[in-house]
This record gives sequence, C-alpha cells and structure tokens, in this order.
Amino acid sequence: MPSKTEIKFFIISDSVGETALNMVRAALAQFTKVDPIYYRFPFTNSDSRLDSVLKQAETERPIIIQTLVTGDLSKRVNQFAAAQNLTCYDLLSPIMQKISQLSGETPRGEAGAIHRLNDRYFDRISAMEFAVMYDDGKDPKGFLEADIVLLGVSRTSKTPLSLFLANRNLKVANLPLVPSAHIPEQIWQVDPKKIIGLTTDVAVLNNFRRERMIAYGLNPDTAYSDMNQITAELDFARQLYDKIGCYVINTAHRSIEETATLILEHMGLDHYGNKDE
Repeated sequence: MPSKTEIKFFIISDSVGETALNMVRAALAQFTKVDPIYYRFPFTNSDSRLDSVLKQAETERPIIIQTLVTGDLSKRVNQFAAAQNLTCYDLLSPIMQKISQLSGETPRGEAGAIHRLNDRYFDRISAMEFAVMYDDGKDPKGFLEADIVLLGVSRTSKTPLSLFLANRNLKVANLPLVPSAHIPEQIWQVDPKKIIGLTTDVAVLNNFRRERMIAYGLNPDTAYSDMNQITAELDFARQLYDKIGCYVINTAHRSIEETATLILEHMGLDHYGNKDE
C-alpha cells in the first residue's frame, strides 16, 4: 500500500474555526494519498495567545489557514508567514476588504459574529427540538405544524435530513412508510408542496439494511433486508407519492447535504432556509 503524504494544517481563528476547517476538509476530499494533521487554535483573540501559536508554527512548518477578523492579528499572521516562507491562506480579509470597498462600510471586527445569540439562533434550537419531538411520526399533529414533511421507508435518511434542515431553522417532521401501516389522516391535510418523498435503489437499501443488522450483531439475512420485501416497500412508497403529488428525491449515492440542497431549492429557500427573493 503506497504511503501517504503527511501535511500539517494550523487552523487559526478568533472564533470556533469551523469555516477554515470545513474549507480544508473540502479541499482534502479530492485527495486519497494525504494524511492531514490538524492543529486547531480557536478563540485566538489576543497577542499573547497568537505569540504562542506562531512560535509553534515556526517549529511545525504547517500550512496556515486563518479566519481572524481582528485586523491587527490577521496582519501579524500574514506577515509572520511571509517572513517564515510558510503558506498562509487568509480566508476572510480579502472578501471583507472588497465588501468594505463596495459598501463604504468599515468591518466591525467582531469575532464570532456569525454565532451570536440572536433570534435566529434560538429559532434554530426550537427547530432542532421540533425535529426530535416529531421524528418517526411520533405525534401526527406535527405534520400540520411542520415547514417540511419527509416521507420514506426505513434507511432513506429521514432523521439525519430532519436534523440537518432544522439547522437551517426549518421545522421538519418525518414519517416512516410501512406497507401494512396506516397513513395518518393529517398527511392528507398537508400542502403537497411541503411534502418530500424519499426513495432509493433496491440494491443500495439492501446493503444499508444488512450493514445495520450486522452492526447490531444480528443475522443480516432477514425480511428486513429481503430484496422482494424492499421492492414491495419502495413500490408502496412510490404509489403513495403519486397519490399525494409530492416532490420525490432518490437518496441513493447522495449525501445528506446534497439531498437537503435539492429540498431547499424545491421549496424556494436559500442555503439558510430563507425564502429566495
């Protein structure tokens, strides 16, 4: 097996550093022979703390990814990297400078502004609680209160999608579909535009269900993973979706993020769950 190239990354932020970390991970997803080592330095908001980080960087010789919004600290990192001949990516300063140029407004330099505890934050917490409360059809009245209703057979990503969309401030309820089970009457009272039907491929679902049984230490070859049973379940779901007239998404080979993006686009919402103008 070929050896991997070890690359060190210093993630420096005056907040939690998720922006920089996600950017690095997105880039690394394109490579298979890289062994990344992450050094995270959140809440770097003072000269003394930054001194310690830069001293370590001088020894480790990493790629530096910084999202410091405090101008003086950001400049110090950039100047240090240039002096030490280190690669440094300042993700926010160039963008903020251009916005400032176009708008005539000076950046506030407020660390963690995107994470501040405003009404939107508490709405998101409420949406997360809603998703948990109305997961797996626990209470049918949730379908009438939800912004989005997800339908699908077992293992079509209903729960993780509900939580992902809740993080976009959307109230999501979901219902597992079983051919022999009764469909709650509330489903027929929901605007079909709010309902998303999830489906998948038979082989993909068979593999997911077998892996789940193995993870539980159980026999993977049961009715739950039987190909004929899966086909019947998916046929039942498709017929229901046709009756409802809802939007249908095949989740096979799609990540949660990709499926969520399709849902947001269908609903006319942007990445943050706001109505597109």
